[in-house]
Amino acid sequence: MRWLSLSAILAAAPGCPGSEPPPACFTVDTACAPLYQPTSFSKVFSETIVQDCGSSQGSCHSASSDSGLSFATEQEAYDGLLQGHVQSGDPSCSELVVRTSSTGKDYTMPQGSALIASERCALVKWVELGAPR
Repeated sequence: MRWLSLSAILAAAPGCPGSEPPPACFTVDTACAPLYQPTSFSKVFSETIVQDCGSSQGSCHSASSDSGLSFATEQEAYDGLLQGHVQSGDPSCSELVVRTSSTGKDYTMPQGSALIASERCALVKWVELGAPR
């Protein structure tokens, strides 16, 4: 019974995935100011993905997770994101941007702690640039 109660509390916690699916497309501000110039995926990976999605709070995308999208290495992350999570050149319809820009939703990523606006902007700009490697 105690385990069931803990499961119910964790499922109701902010940032935990729920039943609300993300929209296919979303309005984004492409005139935003990025935290850094996202000229390559290496920069995006080291400055945002590893820092916020690869930390202890972001174990959802570890090599052993059930998410289906691993950020264990830069190459795995890039390949995984470009397999349906990023629409190169179109940040408004890229799941990566929709999930990281939609604060306070069941599907917001990273779970539990939203990216700051300038980090979200860097992801938008990277996708807008065509998601360069």
